[in-house]
Amino acid sequence: MQYVEAVVRDPVDLKDEVCRLLQSHGRPLPGDPTDPHALLAGFPLRVFLTTNYDNFLHEALRAAGKEPRSAVSPWWDANPADVPALPEPTAERPLVYHLHGTWSHPASLVLTEADYLSYLVNMVDASAGDGRHPLPTPVLEAMTHRPLLFIGYSLQDWTFRVLFHGLARSTPRSNKRRHVSVQLMPEVNDSAGDAVDKAKRYLVHYLNGWNISIFLGTAAEFCEELRRRMG
Repeated sequence: MQYVEAVVRDPVDLKDEVCRLLQSHGRPLPGDPTDPHALLAGFPLRVFLTTNYDNFLHEALRAAGKEPRSAVSPWWDANPADVPALPEPTAERPLVYHLHGTWSHPASLVLTEADYLSYLVNMVDASAGDGRHPLPTPVLEAMTHRPLLFIGYSLQDWTFRVLFHGLARSTPRSNKRRHVSVQLMPEVNDSAGDAVDKAKRYLVHYLNGWNISIFLGTAAEFCEELRRRMG
């Protein structure tokens, strides 16, 4: 995207075009038992965080009979005004918070390398400045006081690592919760007989340091297993 922006020379047009392309693609099939959006929408959760640009989660919540509210991180503003107060989310009226923007507001997309750098710098500067954090209170409380479930997310992503480490560092050890992450196996050199076992042990050890338990498999496999266990 950084290269494309250099060719197009207009980041606003680029983001508009990306949003049009994404919205022209297929949507989750109704009744698909492996769709994470529909599965999660059925649980009494109050806060959903997403780095996706789409509104699939919002639609799934509405299909489940709920009244979701969506909000977008003002990451592009280096000196944001007071973060607007959001209504306290409930299981019936949950909050869907877009960390990286939404296709309904193309300018909000965290898309290019420059966007990611601005995002990280502004989020860190804002949170380290005068004690106010750029994330709204319900999101902060969910990330610091609730067990988190990560689906379709790379825990190697720098955006995640900065946010998660920063929040984890400010949370007293006595309040830290256990989290779960759905992870694909890292690619390994098959010529080494025990490479897969070593990779698994490393992943478990690496994430356990963050208090994260792992489910090794795809998002679809996780959804099937969760549905089976929940009956």
